[in-house]
Amino acid sequence: MKLHARPALFLAAAALTAAACAPQTSDDSSSNKDEKTGTLRVWLFQEVNNKPKEQVVDTVLADFKKAHADAKVTVEYIPVETRAQRIKAAFNDPKSAPDVIEYGNTDTAGYVKDGGLADVSEEFADWDEAKDTDPTARQSVTVDGKVYGAPYFVGVRALYYRTDVFKKHGYEVPKTLSELTDLAERAHKDEPGMYGLAVGGAYTYGAMPFLWAHGGELATGKGDSYASAIDSDAAREGVEAYTDLFGDANCPAAKCAGMGGNDTVTAFASGKAAMAIGGDFSHQAVEAGAVKGKYAVVPLPGVKSGSIAPAFAGGNNIGVLKSTSHRTLAVDLMERLASKKAQGELFDAMGFLPTYKDVRDEAAKKQPFVEPFVKTLAAGAKFVPASPAWAQIDSSLVLPTMFQEIVSGKKDVKAATGDAARKMNEAFGSAG
Repeated sequence: MKLHARPALFLAAAALTAAACAPQTSDDSSSNKDEKTGTLRVWLFQEVNNKPKEQVVDTVLADFKKAHADAKVTVEYIPVETRAQRIKAAFNDPKSAPDVIEYGNTDTAGYVKDGGLADVSEEFADWDEAKDTDPTARQSVTVDGKVYGAPYFVGVRALYYRTDVFKKHGYEVPKTLSELTDLAERAHKDEPGMYGLAVGGAYTYGAMPFLWAHGGELATGKGDSYASAIDSDAAREGVEAYTDLFGDANCPAAKCAGMGGNDTVTAFASGKAAMAIGGDFSHQAVEAGAVKGKYAVVPLPGVKSGSIAPAFAGGNNIGVLKSTSHRTLAVDLMERLASKKAQGELFDAMGFLPTYKDVRDEAAKKQPFVEPFVKTLAAGAKFVPASPAWAQIDSSLVLPTMFQEIVSGKKDVKAATGDAARKMNEAFGSAG
């Protein structure tokens, strides 16, 4: 989710498909109990290197137990790849369900529709630290104006570039997306063995900044009334700006059309690209690659000089299940896990970016590599539509298919975006 190859909320298609097929729960799954003793069950995601995360969580639990001597907590670290099935099953079987869960922030709307997450709006409003949560992170726990959890960490992407290649050829860091395209082609020409800018037809969240920077949107509306906007003029302009990067002048479609985000970061880390769009969570992989000591990171530029392209704000949240019989204790534990102290420690241990601006600023002072990602967030990140349909759209590969149809020459931008809009609207309609 952060420093390794698994982005927090960029869900595996198989897991999403399984989630879509799981039986729906009713909205009548809430417990009328609020016990102050007993055992709370917590499900958190297992990381590639989980020990540092466990140590942070154990510190939180120690403080929780001091405050609630008659309560016990058991924590299970579950694989991300199978969490969709397990969490949906828990929604359907409250007796075996945990009280508190970690979940990807694009899952929020779907889990709310399934009746699985508790509305914690009142507690969130009364929580002193919540006022410092950044707006995009707050949006990721909000559905139809109600809050269903606490943001846990956030992840965004920026532009990685080879400092040695730039110095060798006298390149300047691009200040606009247009300059980025020109520089990508120049770099590929000067270094034929490298992609100028590694891009991927299956890299949805690397493409989104191009769409948003040109004024486009994925969809408009709210609640049950979303409609696709991917076929608007502004969105098409952004889609064209991204797909123009595919070709023999930069990243040949035959090689790059099927690449995802991890593929582009791997290409950069192994020395096969002069530039790449990678996340703060990509830093560890790049540091472990052939380009260690020979790269830098800056915010991805926007359309106008000096601007920053809006990035997708990924990340995870902590939520309380509607079925819990320990609501007060569960909410308290949720707030402790997502507190400023815990998020700061999680950054130190795992590199996960905090969702509080003041804690992020402190993190940037400790680790300079964080600064361009903090600047990107401060410039205004974006989120996916808060609709349960997003899981279906994502798992059905609607947007990657659109990009791949364009870069392969199968369809032009107008036809491909039109087809994608139709598929998105079908999903929005069926989720209503």
